[in-house]
Amino acid sequence: MRLDRRLLLAGLGSLLGLRPARAVAEGPPEPAPHEAIRALPRTLPGADLQVIDLWPGEPPGGGSGPDAEGFRYVEGAVGDITRVARPCLLVMRPVNANGAAMIVAAGGGYEFIAIGNEGVPVGRVLKAAGITVFLLIYRLPAEGWGSGPDAPRQDAQRAIRLVRARGTEFGIDPARVGVLGFSAGGHLMGETAVGSARNLYDPVDATDAQPVRPALAGLIYPVITMRKPFDRTHTRRILVGDEVTEAEMKTYSVDLQVGPETPPTFLAQAIDDPVAVADHPLLMFAALRKARVPAELHLFERGGHGFGLGLPGTPAAAWSGLFLAWIRLHDFLRR
Repeated sequence: MRLDRRLLLAGLGSLLGLRPARAVAEGPPEPAPHEAIRALPRTLPGADLQVIDLWPGEPPGGGSGPDAEGFRYVEGAVGDITRVARPCLLVMRPVNANGAAMIVAAGGGYEFIAIGNEGVPVGRVLKAAGITVFLLIYRLPAEGWGSGPDAPRQDAQRAIRLVRARGTEFGIDPARVGVLGFSAGGHLMGETAVGSARNLYDPVDATDAQPVRPALAGLIYPVITMRKPFDRTHTRRILVGDEVTEAEMKTYSVDLQVGPETPPTFLAQAIDDPVAVADHPLLMFAALRKARVPAELHLFERGGHGFGLGLPGTPAAAWSGLFLAWIRLHDFLRR
């Protein structure tokens, strides 16, 4: 295993109170002749996490993509990632791995990726339970990619296949690769869970022979539907614009694609969420019940949107413990 200490983001330091506005502020070294990606300062917190590129070359679908000034992506002061020029996985490895892996997609309305709030903190909880965590840095649809709204879905499918293909390297059981998403990341992982029968890109190497269906899915305050009157989300505007066609509504409404092959699914939401209103997980839960897919739903009276792990002592903060208990019920944490 090769540890890449050069390419982690400044926002991983948000939990330690270290919040540089730009990762390049300290003056990163110029790339060596063989390096295609500029190196971030080695002093950044968390710089020992491994970075894995999703694609061996250019991502599928074409398009110019954003200008990240020679970096994989650009990160803001609170760990919000934009301008994803080179999608990748950031690996958080537990001391005592139990063979389970979780691919985590933070939200941000498909306009940014909030790993400072929903990625790294959640990853630490999962890692403490012996799970190998892969934070997904996915392409953002409005940043010049030819695949548009399917660009992040292509990245998510590739991520599952890549983790399975490298299972021996990470001590992972390929049958125990789950997904966990928040808000727009919940929409992304929901789409990935229900859309596993459809390949969104042509195979690029042997990795793409791996199955794409996750073992289970966790969707936390997810955007689920594009149907009126529940479509007033930034996610919908970024993905399909103001006018949603019938085909787009069906393609990007997660609940409308649920079938018997959908993996077991965990849902958590605050009833006072003003962004992805509580009808989103309720529609998803109803679809899962109709398809007889094992599912669990938790609704909290308060919490709003984007609560991450939740404020300590509040009911919404219980979701992570409930999620761990649920995946244990599904034999996900066996050694």
